[in-house]
Amino acid sequence: MRPQITFPKSLKRALNYHEKKVQKGAAELLHAHNFFKLPRDLNFYDKEQRFKDLMALHETAQTKLIHISLNFHPSEKERLDKTFLIHLADEYMHKIGFGDQPYLVYQHDDAGHPHIHVLSPLIQEDGVRISTHFIGKNVSEPVRKEMEKQYGFIPADKKEQTREEEKQLAITPQKIQAGKSATTRSITNVLDHVIDRYKYTSIHELNAVLRLYNVKADRGSEDGRIYKHRGLTYVVIDKEGKTLTKPLKASIFHSKPTLDYIEEKCKKNEKKRLPDKKHIKTAIDWAMQSGPGSMAELAKLLKRERIDLVVRRNEQGRVFGMTFIDHVKKTVFNGSDIDKEYAAKKMMERLGLNSQLQQEKELQKQQTKANKAKADEKEPANENLGKSASKIIEQVVDPDSGESWAINKEMLTEEQRKKKKGFTKQWEI
Repeated sequence: MRPQITFPKSLKRALNYHEKKVQKGAAELLHAHNFFKLPRDLNFYDKEQRFKDLMALHETAQTKLIHISLNFHPSEKERLDKTFLIHLADEYMHKIGFGDQPYLVYQHDDAGHPHIHVLSPLIQEDGVRISTHFIGKNVSEPVRKEMEKQYGFIPADKKEQTREEEKQLAITPQKIQAGKSATTRSITNVLDHVIDRYKYTSIHELNAVLRLYNVKADRGSEDGRIYKHRGLTYVVIDKEGKTLTKPLKASIFHSKPTLDYIEEKCKKNEKKRLPDKKHIKTAIDWAMQSGPGSMAELAKLLKRERIDLVVRRNEQGRVFGMTFIDHVKKTVFNGSDIDKEYAAKKMMERLGLNSQLQQEKELQKQQTKANKAKADEKEPANENLGKSASKIIEQVVDPDSGESWAINKEMLTEEQRKKKKGFTKQWEI
């Protein structure tokens, strides 16, 4: 059992958050403790006014609400029926000092684990505010441990919590699939797992992590309305980076991961991630000691250290960027930010994959000749070819591919390229 405690500023917003989920069928009001009506008979005004009447008794208090979520291990779902959840909420609230307060208990069905939310005012009938000083560490934690032992719940210590979160958000291409899961709910789970936990310093680095879960933060085209108005949307993508769903505005998510918020996080992360550079540097050096001969082999060695490798290349297959995602330190680094020896070009040399550069040069010569010929003939296909050639492809290196990481040696002819409309040939990974 893992309690999470927050202190909402707005009563109406906090109530709306749960009530809207109830209206959509994603939540249910299980219990209304110390109210004057049964839960099914309460309307929005009844709930709001009951809290407001108490909150008005203390004019100077800055914080007047508490919001608690009680989260349980997925394996415990079968035993957690509605009656038991209400009992657990009552016992927990009583033991942390809220037994005489009115509170609402909502059950949510929008995550992979069973959980309930409890909303209550901090102001008592006599106008005295319940103290919340170190309530998490000094009050909630002992109660959590007591209840876990009493009911045989899986402990929510830090190690167990980390392992469970990683299990629930396993990095697989199937984690979010368009049309097979609720898009908003699935993206929300990923954003909650990534945004405030990983130390990234740019949208690009953030997307390197989100890509592991088939999600992308998108500002749109530079000449588009969203970009000009500093908007940010989130979409579900496939393993090739193709958008599969309509963009969802950052403002619709509860955590509000807007561009302003992300940029502020990036600034703070610049300093926060510096102590982690040594760890990721050591891990890469250790992997290179084994003499990997391909990107897949390097990715497999890094995976043992819980590091994922994301590469950026053009359509000719040339790698010009590498991003390392350290899941131990929750840190993201571009190779060049670690040190010049870890930049893409140097890493390719260390891996002995220089041949791809020669292949690319040869291909570029072929393209230059073809482009010139097309220009002389005044055929518009040349423009499309140039645009396709400049496309950037970002890819998570699969450590289990079992294939060498190099560009396809069978270069397509110019006529084949036109038929494929933009370099759709398969690259070996």
